[in-house]
Amino acid sequence: MSVNVYDVAYDLEKALRHSEEYSTLKNLYDEVNADESSKRMFENFRDIQVNLQQKQMTGQEITQEEVEQAQKTVALVQQHDKISQLMEAEQRVSVLIGELNKVIMKPLEELYGNPEEN
Repeated sequence: MSVNVYDVAYDLEKALRHSEEYSTLKNLYDEVNADESSKRMFENFRDIQVNLQQKQMTGQEITQEEVEQAQKTVALVQQHDKISQLMEAEQRVSVLIGELNKVIMKPLEELYGNPEEN
């Protein structure tokens, strides 16, 4: 039996979009973006986060000043109720996607073995 995996992938995308985790994330994201101050704070946080991740991935050194700025921004963002809730919801969606990825990768793990077990 041949299955079009792309059709299944699009079905999975639709299921994710209709999941409670994604709905919660989207609602919180919309709430944060509806308030200009919250939106700016969140965008600043995301910019710092992306910048540090890019530096890390390319092997660039992250300065102590950048670390301190990131820590201050995280502390500020965590005090903001809606942004904090948004970050928690984002984490839940990330965990869900990670779990889905494990399911998707299962055939390859069965074929080649799980490298974590070696």
